[in-house]
Amino acid sequence: VQLQAFGGGLVQAGGYLRLSCAASGRTGSRFAAGWFRQAPGKDREFVSGITWTGVSTGYSTSVKGRFTVFRDNAKSTVYLQMSSLKPEDTAVYYCAADTTHTEYIFRSSVAYDYWGQGTQVTVSS
Repeated sequence: VQLQAFGGGLVQAGGYLRLSCAASGRTGSRFAAGWFRQAPGKDREFVSGITWTGVSTGYSTSVKGRFTVFRDNAKSTVYLQMSSLKPEDTAVYYCAADTTHTEYIFRSSVAYDYWGQGTQVTVSS
């Protein structure tokens, strides 16, 4: 599975962005998807996740209520809608696929076996 994340950019505080993660490769591969982010000098952290069916989603406490994850399996794309952005949301955002546990959301990056290249999100104050 190859993942490509895009949609990042520069936005003012209070603004919004939508990230997309397009999957390609093994036809019919099912996976739970996760969004992670890494700010300069900090560890990579879990942001959000969604199961293959989309029935379950999960968020970190820092983004809950502001970010929404959803997916369109027909388009092989997972989205992260980010609103009410804050300067502390500035980071490189990565999407990841867990092909083993398709109906469970892991918050640890070790559970994910495929990663996208990352897209930069910068929120100015």
